[in-house]
Amino acid sequence: MRVLGIDPGFKCTGYGLIDFNANKIKVVEAGVIEPKQRDLIQNRLQRIYANLDKIIFESKPDIMVLEKLYAHYKHPTTACILGHVRGVICLLCSLRSIKLVEYGAKRIRKAVTGNGNATKLQTRSVVAHILKIDEQKLTLDASDALALALGFIQMSRSQL
Repeated sequence: MRVLGIDPGFKCTGYGLIDFNANKIKVVEAGVIEPKQRDLIQNRLQRIYANLDKIIFESKPDIMVLEKLYAHYKHPTTACILGHVRGVICLLCSLRSIKLVEYGAKRIRKAVTGNGNATKLQTRSVVAHILKIDEQKLTLDASDALALALGFIQMSRSQL
């Protein structure tokens, strides 16, 4: 099974692709999509769409795991902007017939690190250890995306 984790963001969208076969986990690819900060909103969304579409087309994931929307009540605009990015990602899932699953960050961190309140740095450290990759070469956004894929696998093992 091929699982694509997506950590959506307007400034930086992280992605992490993992293969899971017979209890073996292997990283296929991980990285970030960073639209130009000065671009118009529609151009930024188009860049996220085009890059993710290419990743999906080339890698053919079976399932996509998307981080649920979270925004602090003091920053409601952030939720609206992030909603645009999530909308693009959900549309891609529909167009490419990929099953979409959503989890909150705390639930994923609990599944991966054992602590729902783990920091991004702690999560990156555990993800790098599990996947046997160099922690320093892993951005926080890519690490969160890989954590989404790992968390899904961890929580679904009995069904897989």
